Amino acid sequence: MELFREAYGQDALRQIPTLTLAHIGDGVYELLARSQVVSEGAVRVEEAHKKTVALVAAPAQAKAMEAILPLLEPWEESLFHRGRNVHVHSAPKHCTPREYAYATGLETLFGGLYLSGQTDRLQVLWSAALEALK
Repeated sequence: MELFREAYGQDALRQIPTLTLAHIGDGVYELLARSQVVSEGAVRVEEAHKKTVALVAAPAQAKAMEAILPLLEPWEESLFHRGRNVHVHSAPKHCTPREYAYATGLETLFGGLYLSGQTDRLQVLWSAALEALK
């Protein structure tokens, strides 16, 4: 499989299971977080890991999602709602069910944007998310 391929259209994204989009988005979000931590200066791996975890934990993702929600286009909002509304069997102990739902929605949104080739839009939303997490 090629790392970068032809972008999925909205119809194709609708065919991808929601949790699969969230799985992709989780990786995209974590890569953005790791890149941000490294760009802030050379840090030991333990410190980098701690800072990354603080950005990617469900409560932080939920806070980021709340900040970027007003910025979303209608189809982006529908991706978020798909992820937020997906039925999961349990949430981790370190977050509320609402935080977990918002984090899943964020990951679904980021997965959809990535697969549709909208990396510039991802960067805009990532920057807004970071502002909210400062």
